[in-house]
Amino acid sequence: MRLNATPNFTAIVTGHGNIKSYLYKYKIIDNSMCLAKKVNQTVDHILFDCTLLEREWDKLKAVVTRTEDWPVSYNKPSIKYYKNFKEYIDKIIWNKE
Repeated sequence: MRLNATPNFTAIVTGHGNIKSYLYKYKIIDNSMCLAKKVNQTVDHILFDCTLLEREWDKLKAVVTRTEDWPVSYNKPSIKYYKNFKEYIDKIIWNKE
């Protein structure tokens, strides 16, 4: 399968890019906080904890649990469920909070 590595997908997979904790680390922005929980907006927070993304995450989880138990390994959504994972990633509002 050929992956279409969009900037958002690449940012999540690598942890580099338009993620507040990354931008804050390099002093590009003044604040790394996610508005959802007032915690640092990291990749882990975006993928597993962000209440702003709950609806999208539930859709991805529903696809995964059709064929296997939840939770799956950290990298499985980005590989085995690439299409659904990409849809999830593309719905994230990047630093427009």
